[in-house]
Parts: sequence; structure tokens; C-alpha cells
Amino acid sequence: AGIESIHESQRAAARSLGLSNWQTMRFVVLPQAIRRVVPPLMNDMVSLQKDVALVSLIGPIEILRQAGVDKSKFANFTPYVVAAVIFLMMTIPLTRTTDYLLERERRRTTGTRVR
Repeated sequence: AGIESIHESQRAAARSLGLSNWQTMRFVVLPQAIRRVVPPLMNDMVSLQKDVALVSLIGPIEILRQAGVDKSKFANFTPYVVAAVIFLMMTIPLTRTTDYLLERERRRTTGTRVR
């Protein structure tokens, strides 16, 4: 989908400069396609990470279960806080990276900063 999203005029412009098919793909089409594809892939990666965390053995349910065991041993609610922090440490960096890439792509395509 990324390669197909690049307008045919880009290829025509590369051809008019004397670039071969391989050079056109390498220097013109792929750099633009990668810029367009990375933000949606990052969104998918964040969603996948959340989904996997829900069904994996080392997910939030298992972390909370272990936190409950630790709480019952020590009568301390700190393990619940640690479990929440672990999940946030996995999710927030991916979300921030995705937002950064989307903002960068918007600036490149529109020439303005969106707030």
C-alpha cells in the first residue's frame, strides 16, 4: 500500500532525470513510501502490544496476580503500583513515538505544525 500510494508523477520525474527502475525505486519511491507507512505500522504495533499483553502469561493479569500474592505476604499495596508502572512503561513510549512520527509526517505533507 505504501509503494502504491506514491503518485505516478514521481516515477515519471525520476525517469526524466535518467534514473533506472532500480534507482527510481531506491531513491524516489521507497523513501516516500516508508515515511507514509511507518506511523500506521506503529499504531498497529501499539495495539498488538496491548492485545498480546492481555493474553500472554506475562501480561497485566499475571502481573496483578503476582502483585496480589505479594500484597498478601507483606500487607502492602505497593506491588499494585509497580504493576501499573510496568504496564505504563511498556505502552507510553510506543504511543509517544507514534505521535511524533504522525506529527512529523503532517509537517512534511502540509508544511505546518498541527497542535
